[in-house]
Amino acid sequence: MSSRIRIVTPGSGNTLTGENGEILTPPADWEFFPAGDSGITRKITSAGIYWRVQVKMGRRLISKGVWAPSDIIAKVKLDVEAQRETPSYRKKLDNSRNLRVKKQAEYEIDFCESVKKFLSFNPCFREIEDKLARAVTAHAVPVGSGTVARTAMIPIEERAAKAVIAWMRHKTTAYDSMVIPKIKGKRRETRRMLAQRSTEILESYRKGGAVPENCPLKKAFDF
Repeated sequence: MSSRIRIVTPGSGNTLTGENGEILTPPADWEFFPAGDSGITRKITSAGIYWRVQVKMGRRLISKGVWAPSDIIAKVKLDVEAQRETPSYRKKLDNSRNLRVKKQAEYEIDFCESVKKFLSFNPCFREIEDKLARAVTAHAVPVGSGTVARTAMIPIEERAAKAVIAWMRHKTTAYDSMVIPKIKGKRRETRRMLAQRSTEILESYRKGGAVPENCPLKKAFDF
């Protein structure tokens, strides 16, 4: 990596820590541009002189922004702001926004149908199947929800199945109020146990027949 480009982490005070543990202080004529505007950040970094500030959150590295020469940041801001005021850019922005809205609406429909296929309740429980599918979809698919429904890493059928189990865990069990010991693997073990219970509940609706009055899913929808 070029010496003009560094990956750093926040240090103590006004310092930063380099990849090899060295303590760094940004040059006096540099300034920090926080993450949040990818268009400006891309143009700043394309100049080839910057330090990217990253922090580790779980297994992921999250960019907090970049340090770069103040004159480069100022010029990029002016250029980008001028471009964003042009009619052609505004039209492009509107078209992109409309396309995202359309794709989101289509995804909601596809996801809801995938949830219904996973549930596959007995015909006598079609009403609750529909309500459950809609509830899971409303919770899981919004942009920024951070749920499994927002990942493209696994097929939509698998996303739907996992989203149902996650919804069941929060809505039909005491998971959210449980005090789980801070022992490695204990939370995962608890989630597996609750997932098994949720699967058993779903199976009773797939088979049909009478459902106990105290059924957690039945209570969740006040049936």
